[in-house]
Amino acid sequence: MPSFLRHLLSPLSLAGLVTILVVGLTLGVHTPGAGLRWAVLGLFLLLFAVHSQLPSREGVRLIAGVMQAVLAVAMVALEPRTGTAPILLVVLVAQLAEHWPPRVVLLIALAANVALYAVLKQAAFPQPLMIVLLYGGFQVFAALTAHYARSTALARDALARVNADLLATRALLADSARDAERLRLARELHDVAGHKLTAMRLNLRALAADPALAGRDGLLLAEQLSGELLTDIRQVVQSMRDDRGLDLDTALHALAAPFPRPRLQVQIAEGLRVTDPQLAETVLRLVQEALTNAARHADAGTVWLTMTKENSRLRIDIRDDGQRAERISEGNGIVGMRERLAVMQGELQLARTEHGGMHLIARLPA
Repeated sequence: MPSFLRHLLSPLSLAGLVTILVVGLTLGVHTPGAGLRWAVLGLFLLLFAVHSQLPSREGVRLIAGVMQAVLAVAMVALEPRTGTAPILLVVLVAQLAEHWPPRVVLLIALAANVALYAVLKQAAFPQPLMIVLLYGGFQVFAALTAHYARSTALARDALARVNADLLATRALLADSARDAERLRLARELHDVAGHKLTAMRLNLRALAADPALAGRDGLLLAEQLSGELLTDIRQVVQSMRDDRGLDLDTALHALAAPFPRPRLQVQIAEGLRVTDPQLAETVLRLVQEALTNAARHADAGTVWLTMTKENSRLRIDIRDDGQRAERISEGNGIVGMRERLAVMQGELQLARTEHGGMHLIARLPA
């Protein structure tokens, strides 16, 4: 489902839409000035629906919020006697509290309520201050509800990220522990079994050289079997010493597992091995930040990760199917990526895919 519809059908947004439509039902159709009132309400509804899709940079979304406040007060001025138009301010404050810090919401709400009082006073509405205070109480309740809902969602996302981080780190640690245990067993086989088999074979050869025992089939067979066993043990030791690298594929999928969006698709070149735990940790953090950026800033559905070898260096390509601005601004996440890569003598390049998504290219010493 597109992000626009997903946000519009969320409980808070859906409640706001229903409330705005109910306010519209009180306006009437054939009353004088109904066309202007419906036009103002329609513009307010449109801005409410697209608010989350507007770019937050350059104050576009904030300007839209201020325009909604002006439209809500204008609705009160056009229909002061109905008494339902101030509800639009309650909806607006709840919407702003989902996207903006409390101080911004407070400033817009205060300005809108002062204007509301002035309009009601001008229209000779009885007890305008009481009306403003009453709707102000509703606004505070709506703002707190939206604020705590947003805080809960952010806390849930942060907890999911921490859990994913722990799962990925646990996968790497388990893989490192298996490698260490395999190396320990290889050393034990080489130092203990290999040493004793070598000594046994030397003794068998000495016995076979004794004229009294020379030519005995059993002795020759024992010497032959000891040689074969020693060769087999050396092959096992060599196989156990072979460094197969850390299992990055499992760790990366564990990192992305708790998130429903975006999905992570991993492609690691055949034969590519990462044996340095610090390098593996850097790759994990790079992918983690890329996933967070793709979900938070581009609403991507899929992230593709490709790891290859390029001129004795490790190349990591991360692409998403989100929508980015023409000019990619480097926030704290990208700066953190660059700093982490710099520690490993790596570098980072930014680009846009042909469909408007982000394309990260990282190069690290293999």
